[in-house]
Amino acid sequence: MKLGHEQLERLRFLARVVQREQQHLLTTDQRVFNEPFTPARARDLAEKVDEAERVEAFVSRFGRLQDTLGDKLLPLYLEALGEHVGAAIDNLDRAEKLGLMPSSDDWLAMRKLRNQMVHEYIEDPVTLADALQTGHEFVPTLQSVVQAFLTDMRARGWTIAET
Repeated sequence: MKLGHEQLERLRFLARVVQREQQHLLTTDQRVFNEPFTPARARDLAEKVDEAERVEAFVSRFGRLQDTLGDKLLPLYLEALGEHVGAAIDNLDRAEKLGLMPSSDDWLAMRKLRNQMVHEYIEDPVTLADALQTGHEFVPTLQSVVQAFLTDMRARGWTIAET
């Protein structure tokens, strides 16, 4: 399929954005998870402002990268491939079939996890610790999705600048 100039530039822009978002997430991930995130660490966040800010950055960056990939890049990418763009679950299933993500079910689990991290952490330190630790375990999945998109774009000749 022949891409229009504007569509290709938007894809390139989003590719650069996910590269930057991935790098920011990895940096924060390393700072937060230099040791396992326990309920005790979660309880101490009220007194440890620097750590609380790092946790907030992790949650934000995790969600932002997932949003950019799933809600912005994926629909545009499918459109560029001449694929039907549908409901989010249909787009995720198609991305899995195209090899852009390992599992649409995992993606939905990450989405649920993101919502849990954002909305439930203040009340329950056990829930926060578990959600954060699970989010940390999903970071390599997000990395693999970013790399799959970038690799596929390059293979199609849709060159992108490295950030």
